[in-house]
Amino acid sequence: MSFTNLGLNESLLKAVKEQGYTSPTPIQKQAIPVVIEGKDVLAAAQTGTGKTAGFTLPLLERLSETHPKMGNKQIRVLVLTPTRELAAQVAESIKTYGKYMKYSSTVIFGGVGIHPQLATIRKGVDIVIATPGRLLDIAGQKGIDFSAIETLVLDEADRMLDMGFIHDIKKLMKMMPKEKQTLLFSATFSKEIKQLASGLLKDPVLVEVARENTTAEQISQVVHYVDKSRKRELLSQLIKTKDWRQVLVFTRTKHGANKLTKQLEEAGISAAAIHGNKSQGARTKALAAFKANEIRVLVATDIAARGIDIDQLPHVVNYELPNVPEDYVHRIGRTGRAGMSGEAVSLVCVDEHKLLFDIEKFIKSPIKKVEIEAFRPDPSIQAEPIQNGRGGGQKRGGGQNRGGNQKRGGENSRNRSRNAGNKQEKKKDDTKQGDGQKKMSRKEQKNSNASVIGSRIQEKLDKLDKRDTKNDTQNNNRRKR
Repeated sequence: MSFTNLGLNESLLKAVKEQGYTSPTPIQKQAIPVVIEGKDVLAAAQTGTGKTAGFTLPLLERLSETHPKMGNKQIRVLVLTPTRELAAQVAESIKTYGKYMKYSSTVIFGGVGIHPQLATIRKGVDIVIATPGRLLDIAGQKGIDFSAIETLVLDEADRMLDMGFIHDIKKLMKMMPKEKQTLLFSATFSKEIKQLASGLLKDPVLVEVARENTTAEQISQVVHYVDKSRKRELLSQLIKTKDWRQVLVFTRTKHGANKLTKQLEEAGISAAAIHGNKSQGARTKALAAFKANEIRVLVATDIAARGIDIDQLPHVVNYELPNVPEDYVHRIGRTGRAGMSGEAVSLVCVDEHKLLFDIEKFIKSPIKKVEIEAFRPDPSIQAEPIQNGRGGGQKRGGGQNRGGNQKRGGENSRNRSRNAGNKQEKKKDDTKQGDGQKKMSRKEQKNSNASVIGSRIQEKLDKLDKRDTKNDTQNNNRRKR
């Protein structure tokens, strides 16, 4: 099948052809026709399989079919994404495929000034791509009118749930008309996602092109066991000896990303970090430099896992495994995109064996283990609990203001709900740690009790010795008399 069979107009087909695409991917083949028909869609596909085009192309087709008169602040299509990077990626996709069409679009997220965004929407736009936090800020200022909305898209809906956006989404939904088309796209499907879909979608068409929670077959996955203290050394050696020119490396924390970036630069490897504490300008600059091959390594927390779209990205490295298995799928999904091959390497220390087990269980497949002789782990090192939360402390917000004044937790900082969503995972770690502490305290208590008892016995013996010495002295004195 070619794109000409999917019901797209000539302008879209021309743009698609210019991108070098001739045949639609499975998700595009199934989703595009039903979206054009106006049906609600619940779609699951492996990341990197072209699902963004799976909804942007038919949305642009639907926009071209009608030209209603729009009022100020009104929009026709809304695409919600969990992160700024993903919002920018979707906006770029719409711009690419709609280059020969007449429409207006804008992208909205935190970390940048809100007033230019308000000014743009005030003029009226056809398509808005936004993160929930900033959009709710704008809606709170009556800066947008949802009354004419035709289609709502929730992209990476599982990620939005995980990051705590469910309350924001529900608030936004109450502002929208009930009669609209709703599309829910995600790389993984959990029970929570299916529950969300049942409340938002009406008689949806289910589009699922891969086994649930699987990774793309074209991605080569490998695990190297290594001591935690030697991970940086091994990573540097892999980059240099294998001549990796473009490597996306994931850490669990923002502090860890900064530290590793500095260490790589000291080792003569150009690198930059991208995470929630970085300004939007710094993140955009780092990503652009990485895409242009100006830097060799981009070190990221999970905030970037679903927002980085780089053609032919060859290597992804899990410097630290994520605490939640779903994030592994999205991390390695940054490579092997659009049918290209890719390599995902995980550096696993003894602390992370349980995380690796959970990941293999989640993807329903073992990951190949390759031992590097020079970095064979020290068997005497004992596992320690992983103290931090999930994915580098991805928190909601990016410094955007509510009402222009009060700071609000938006998409990428102060993620209260996401942290709450990780309570169960953290509770397990805390329980293990607590049990260990209890065992230690019992042992210490036992030793302490024994010490006290021993001291008391010794005191009694000393008293007896003193008494006996006193009696002996008295008896000797009597004899002398």
